[in-house]
Amino acid sequence: MTIHFPDYPSSDIMAVLAKDPILAALVGQGKPLASTRSEDLYFELLSSIVSQQLSVKAAATIFRRLTELYPDAYPHPHLVLETPDETLRSAGLSFQKIGYIRNVAAFAQEGNLEHATIDAMDDETLIQHLTKIKGVGRWTVEMLLMFALERPDVMPVDDVGIQNAMKRHYGLEETGRVLKARMHAIAENWRPYRTIACKYLWQSLNNMPTQT
Repeated sequence: MTIHFPDYPSSDIMAVLAKDPILAALVGQGKPLASTRSEDLYFELLSSIVSQQLSVKAAATIFRRLTELYPDAYPHPHLVLETPDETLRSAGLSFQKIGYIRNVAAFAQEGNLEHATIDAMDDETLIQHLTKIKGVGRWTVEMLLMFALERPDVMPVDDVGIQNAMKRHYGLEETGRVLKARMHAIAENWRPYRTIACKYLWQSLNNMPTQT
């Protein structure tokens, strides 16, 4: 079983994940994980807002239109806050998403998304910090933790993809809170690499993260 993942010793990961034979088999059958790290959390949050409840293709189109409204295709916070609603609407954004994007821009302009600030926070503290932004929920922050920040030990039990993968591979039939409790219990064996485990679970479904 060979695992390639930035910044994490593969031997350590193998030793932990091999404790779970089901997961070990998925890793053995899977493809190496590519890095998705980004230190620009502001930009990633904007992309996440645009992507909510949209197909990957539609989200990419709208986000491209949004970025193209600005010099160097970068929507700096102060520029977003100065942009008229009708201009943002022309990119394909709903009024609700315009409000959410402005919330993110205002939060960033106040210095709340500086890399040093974010990097100093543990996972749960960062979730509480970012969910202060109206329009940003726990699932969104968990995805940022797992992909943009590549924090190694996140367990997104609300994600439909992870739920479906664990139901399939572990024969889970529960629903609701009972299902999430079972998922947490199984995932205890994956610490401190639950993020890595989940990425292989998503991969096993050929599926991207799916918000509930």
